[in-house]
Amino acid sequence: MTKILLLSDTHSHLDDVILKYANQADEIWHAGDIGDISITDQLSKIKPLRAVFGNIDNAVIQQEFPLNNRFMCEGVDVLITHIGGYPPKYNPRTRLAIHENPPKLFICGHSHILKVMMDKKYKVLHMNPGACGKHGFHQVRTMLRFEIEGEDIKNLEVIELGKR
Repeated sequence: MTKILLLSDTHSHLDDVILKYANQADEIWHAGDIGDISITDQLSKIKPLRAVFGNIDNAVIQQEFPLNNRFMCEGVDVLITHIGGYPPKYNPRTRLAIHENPPKLFICGHSHILKVMMDKKYKVLHMNPGACGKHGFHQVRTMLRFEIEGEDIKNLEVIELGKR
């Protein structure tokens, strides 16, 4: 079993509450708009980190992390990108990737809107953890945590971090 902390849109903000949850995870996944490389440097010292760059991220972050990150976590095929849309309103790049080879779990950030939903057409679970940073239009900072055990995604929990 792998315990995942999923966050996005830190926009250079990391606080003790985020770090507390990071310490409880087995892996940390970041869906872009990191803001400053020091954020991922801190997170990767705590637990293994998988991340993608977002539209605000500079060349340093873009050299460190890919636009798309596709990998297996136990028996779950995962695709993470920053700007991806959601079922069935994917952006063209994401729509093509999901149509050609659907992952079991598709993760993106960007919208600052927490959303978890199933794409019934492709049997893909979509997750957007919202934004855990303080920059943006969101009112409440959020993250997700869940577990992957074999091929199962379970024990999904929304973490509210308070007002931005």
